[in-house]
Amino acid sequence: MKHHQNQHGYDTHDEDLHEEAELNGISQFPDDEELIITLVERTKSREARYRISFGNYSLTVLEDVMIKYRMTRGNTFMKKDLEEIIVADERQRTYVQSLRFLEFKQRTRHELRQKLKQKEFAAPIIEEVLDRLEQEKLVDDDLFAKEWTRQRMEGQRKGKLWIRQELRQKGITNELIAEVLDDVSADAEFDTALTAGRKKWKQVRGDVQEKKRKTFPFLMRRGFSMDLVRRVVNRLIEEDGAEDAEDDEALLWD
Repeated sequence: MKHHQNQHGYDTHDEDLHEEAELNGISQFPDDEELIITLVERTKSREARYRISFGNYSLTVLEDVMIKYRMTRGNTFMKKDLEEIIVADERQRTYVQSLRFLEFKQRTRHELRQKLKQKEFAAPIIEEVLDRLEQEKLVDDDLFAKEWTRQRMEGQRKGKLWIRQELRQKGITNELIAEVLDDVSADAEFDTALTAGRKKWKQVRGDVQEKKRKTFPFLMRRGFSMDLVRRVVNRLIEEDGAEDAEDDEALLWD
């Protein structure tokens, strides 16, 4: 395992070792014996973590967890209580990390799950946290899919085939993808394709056949169906007031 320092100058390798020791170290605590907190001190972790000492034994928890469970000097706990607290701490760490991932951009449940797995959080806790984030509307695949579709169509002039593939890669269910794309009217997709096609059409130098040879595959690559592209190109030819005598299928193999 490589050692490296984070932006605050703390050794993240040491933090990982502390976390591993936490899970294994609790087994060394005595059973059926009251454990009295003898010392509470802030660690040098980048997170707001505190080391809670019970004489010769100790563990670290987030500040939020410390406050919730009233882990102050003189209070007593049993080993089973501390096991519950360690799980609560892991859950809170997973939640806080999720918020960091969501700070800069919205993510799907699948994307966030993958990011948290890379951080090696426990799978059951990841699912608990994802459920919580969904309840809080911080993760919303339905809204994400709708906004992604709108942005791709209006901002990047992409077609349904392109959008469907992107949403699949982001872990959106096929049922939700179908529902969202069904909400996009045929007229709206045609207008999107026409806007993109018209821009390409004007950029191509040459006669109408040359324009068609370049515009047809351009629109196909952007995720519009062949039937839709054919209709758009025919409209562009009409706008040019030109005749067309070339087979559409041949354009894909130029």
